[in-house]
Amino acid sequence: MDVGRLAERLWPGLAVRVETLGGGLTNHNFKVTAGDAEAYVLRVSGKDTDLLGIDRRHEHGAALVAARLGIGPEVVAFLEEEQCLVTRFVDGDPIAPEAVRLPDTIARVGRRLRILHDGPPVPGSFDAFRVVEAYRDTIVARRRPEPERYISAKARADEIERALGARAQRPCHNDLLNANFIAEGDRIWVVDWEYAGMGDPFFDLANFSVNNGLDEDGERELLDAYGSSGERDAARLTVMRFMSDFREAMWGAVQAAVSELDVDYEAYAAEHFERLQVTAAGARFRGALERVRG
Repeated sequence: MDVGRLAERLWPGLAVRVETLGGGLTNHNFKVTAGDAEAYVLRVSGKDTDLLGIDRRHEHGAALVAARLGIGPEVVAFLEEEQCLVTRFVDGDPIAPEAVRLPDTIARVGRRLRILHDGPPVPGSFDAFRVVEAYRDTIVARRRPEPERYISAKARADEIERALGARAQRPCHNDLLNANFIAEGDRIWVVDWEYAGMGDPFFDLANFSVNNGLDEDGERELLDAYGSSGERDAARLTVMRFMSDFREAMWGAVQAAVSELDVDYEAYAAEHFERLQVTAAGARFRGALERVRG
């Protein structure tokens, strides 16, 4: 896709300057300056991202909700045929891994997530237990063997799902890597809504925790800021850390089969399989699973 021509079509009559933005594992992101001052982010979908469970119409709808809530940047345009989303450029920087673990940042994220989870519905759904099954089916359909550790991880996931029982479905982001938080002064923006959908808020909380290396104190700070308390809520977060890594491991395995980006997705999958095994073997996880059952 000729991004320059696309930008000229989006902003006819204006001089446009296109710069490549880094950080994407799935898409190609560009900063477009139109005229003298206005700047935007143009996201171009990567190849076969529908195989990752991404629906670009759902992403657009979720981004609109996030913008109305003041969590995400303004949505400027959506070109369904080209699978491109345009948002207002946020003049800030992704929060660094070490900064995202600071108590103040954790608290601000917790409050942001509460606003999202209490907000209006977003299109689509996201159930981590079904997502890993769909990813396995995609891998096999591409004539690749399922990952060696899938069966044992799936047995543990089934145990977790039975213990949790029925779960409230709320609007969730489901991809809370540090790079998806942009700090602009005192404000934190949440970007990249491609995996958003109605799901389990505790998956979101666990996804943020495990992806950003929160310890138990950090998780307590997160839950306090979120407005959640009690041992059972903490236990739900702990067991969903396993599901976050299971999802990431299977996501990496699918990407290894379909992506054209120059990323070692097999190593990414292996890292998350290793981490979920460590999680499941720990006394903290086993105790949390018992509390969830109770």
